[in-house]
Amino acid sequence: MPSLIETGRTGTAAVDTAGAADRLRNLYYARFGFAVVWAALVALTASTLNPASVALLVVYPVFDVVAAVVDFRTPGAVRPRALLRVNMALSLLTAAGLAVAAASGIPDVLRVWGVWAITAGIVQLAVAISRYRLGAQWAMILSGGISAVAGSRFLLTADGADSLTSIAGYATLGGVFFLVSAARLHRRAAGAA
Repeated sequence: MPSLIETGRTGTAAVDTAGAADRLRNLYYARFGFAVVWAALVALTASTLNPASVALLVVYPVFDVVAAVVDFRTPGAVRPRALLRVNMALSLLTAAGLAVAAASGIPDVLRVWGVWAITAGIVQLAVAISRYRLGAQWAMILSGGISAVAGSRFLLTADGADSLTSIAGYATLGGVFFLVSAARLHRRAAGAA
């Protein structure tokens, strides 16, 4: 196997891109696992806002911040730094907004979640497009678009809502998209080996 010095600029870029795809794949698997477990826990407490359900609501965007920080700090060829910073800021604001909205009830929680789903979906779409050359980003592109549409639905249906089951469904679907992308990156890496 040639060293990085021997491969030159093009070889180094290929190694960086392959490494970035591997790290992204692992992050996507972790995000899938978290989303599914989180959604199951939310589904168990979907009809009430109590300390456990509020903590779960706040944890989701905080986990999103952690995932974005890991992504941001991981060396690689494709790191949309500005977009990751925007994502971190949106998720931190959402965590705080959810904590405040929980005092007013489920409709306000759904409104905050809806605004976040729209804005985070647009950012996810932009990140996925910028990473398209890594492969397996079509699911992330689709996920970003669906997130924006789902966010609009949260806003439109928030009045009179008495359950958080739609948020659990949203997280599960997002997790499935992360799994699809991770699996495709895994297959691509196995095919390149």
